[in-house]
Order: sequence, then structure tokens, then C-alpha cells
Amino acid sequence: MSDRLPLSVVIPVRNEAGHIEACVRHLGRAAEVIVVDNGSTDGTRELARAAGATVLEEPGGTIASQRNTGIAAARERWVLALDADERVTPELWDELVRVLASPGSHRAWRVRRRNMYLGMEQKRGRWGRDWVTRVFARELRFGGASTAHPYLETGDEPIGTLQAPLDHEPYRDLRHQLEKMERYARWGAEDLGKRGPRDGTAAHLRLPADGRRHRALDGGAGRALAGRVAHRQHGDGAGRGRGGCGDGAPAGAPAHRVASPPQ
Repeated sequence: MSDRLPLSVVIPVRNEAGHIEACVRHLGRAAEVIVVDNGSTDGTRELARAAGATVLEEPGGTIASQRNTGIAAARERWVLALDADERVTPELWDELVRVLASPGSHRAWRVRRRNMYLGMEQKRGRWGRDWVTRVFARELRFGGASTAHPYLETGDEPIGTLQAPLDHEPYRDLRHQLEKMERYARWGAEDLGKRGPRDGTAAHLRLPADGRRHRALDGGAGRALAGRVAHRQHGDGAGRGRGGCGDGAPAGAPAHRVASPPQ
């Protein structure tokens, strides 16, 4: 359809049957939706196809390689890298129409994720300033040493900033959160092992002071989140040195590459 945005949306998945159909169906304003599956066993691929997505398979891949496979197959000039638990807000759709019509010198843009936890928006701490670079030209690729949180390789070129938020609800319930944190902690430990004994341990065993303070201000959901993030950081020494979770960047990376704890 000619009124669709010249945008290919790329979604890496593994066992996302609970999210993928709604995610694909809400992307009707994009010209193309590509789902790259990593060995799902819960019907994710079938649900994605039924919802109208092109489905590619990459068993054993990383999030970066899944995204890059989808980007390489994309037909459109611009790409949105999305996760199955994220939703493009109406305000962000409208802003993308304007930005992609007149991109200027930019080839990539950062967007703020509006993170929800137990039904409440988390406005403070790292979850309240969670910026990820997800809209970009098709020739760019994801990289980095983190299995769970690759970052877009943009070099030193300037990154644009979008004003409208991207909604993100990473956990269905507390059980799902613990399962997800354990998986990310395992990936982080594997990454740390590959790099060797270079990182100290003490810095990874505490929740940052701003996290403790701001989680308390976000109420009961924030306090619950603080405790579980502290649990995750105890198990995942790889996160903090690369900007925490989200689209992690290596230590010392420019600020536009650094993201925050939501997974």
C-alpha cells in the first residue's frame, strides 16, 4: 500500500507466542515486517506468518545476528529494530512519518523506551531514561560483545533524537521476570568468560544509588523492581560496564549507544 511508511520492521524472536501476533498486527503502517526466529517451539513462527509477517529462521543465532539477518533481507530504505514486547505509540508513528520524509544528514535515531512494570510506568532511575538507537538506514548493522544487548554500529556519526516514546513491557509477571533475568545473567556470564578476568566484581553486586532512591519513589512496583534488578546484577557482571541492559554498548562508548536496565 502506497500510504505505508518506507520502513522495514525487524523483530528477533524465540518462543514469543504470547507477544508476536499482537506485535505484528500493530505494525500495519510499516511497509514490511520481518520476524527472525531462533528455534521457537511454541508456535511463534506460525503466529507471525498468520499475522502477516515474513518469517526467517536462524536457529542458534544471537540477537545481533538475528537482527542483521532481517536487515539484510529488508526491502525498504529505513529499518526499525523492534522487540516482541515493544509497541510503537501513535505519537511515534506520526513522528516517523515526518522524520523519514526529511531525514537530513542523519542515518540513525535514538528513541526513549517508556517502560512499564506491573502496570505502572517507571519514570525514574535508569528505566526512566532508557534510550535505544533503533531507527536507522538499511546499510547499518548491530555488533558489540554482549550477546543479550548488542548495539547499532554507527561510528562517530551524529545520532538524531526522536521525541515520542516507544512502549516497552518486558515482563508478563514476576515468574516471567525471574526466568528472563536468569537467561540474561547466563548470557552475561558467558560474555564475561569470553573476555577473561578483566572486570572487577564489587561494582556488579549493588543496585546504583539512583536506582534504589528512584525505585522507592515509583511505589510498590518500583521497590519490587529494585530488588529484582539487584538480583540480576549480582548474577550478571557483564551488564554495568556496557551501560546496563537494553541495547548495551561497550565501556567508554559514546552516550548515544548506552541504554538501560529493561530487557
